[in-house]
Amino acid sequence: MAEVMELNYTVSNEDFTRAGEASSDVKKKLKQLGVSPEAIRKVAIALYEGEINMIIHAYGGQIKVTISEEMITLVLADRGPGIADIEKAMQAGYSTAPDKVRSLGFGAGMGLPNMKKNSDTMDIKTELGVGTTVTMTINL
Repeated sequence: MAEVMELNYTVSNEDFTRAGEASSDVKKKLKQLGVSPEAIRKVAIALYEGEINMIIHAYGGQIKVTISEEMITLVLADRGPGIADIEKAMQAGYSTAPDKVRSLGFGAGMGLPNMKKNSDTMDIKTELGVGTTVTMTINL
């Protein structure tokens, strides 16, 4: 795999029926490319959690996945309300998800912690009222 592959996805606001489509598609493509099962697992979990966060908190957004020989880079950008307190949001179990989302089985407060745990690097840039961009890398 000498060349870089780029994949782009749009996540729709509150569309729980399509939640996970991007992570499933990326997982399938990584298998076809012969990426290690461990790296695929990490990418799938980190990306799925990011997708769910975008649906719950951010009115959807854009996902860009770049696959190179060295790493997989995931960039999730939204135009949501932003994250008021990143440190608090990174605590396992902390959630601002509304009750209707929790009743669907989402919003347990494990999204950002699971994203961090399953990526080699994670950077969050957020501005209140403007949006959030999360960039994660998984080394190959």
